[in-house]
Amino acid sequence: MTTTVRYLVMAMRRPGFDAAVIAPHRAFLEDLRTRGLLDMAGGFADGSGGAYVLRNIESLAQAQAIVATDPLVLQGASDLTVRAWHVH
Repeated sequence: MTTTVRYLVMAMRRPGFDAAVIAPHRAFLEDLRTRGLLDMAGGFADGSGGAYVLRNIESLAQAQAIVATDPLVLQGASDLTVRAWHVH
């Protein structure tokens, strides 16, 4: 069985979340998709946040550096956690 490393990014909205950050966040994700770095993304059904999966990333440190440029982080709208994820 082949194991592939992806990076799971969990984004949980902070109290006072400003929906104005959604459009820049989506543009950020589209840029990642265009660059071949985004596998999938979506929001949680309960509106508490969402997640995305990064691919073609060399290390957890590189994934964290990319996530640090997400508008959700830059505007302090959400708490983002990055996990290395072994997928089969």
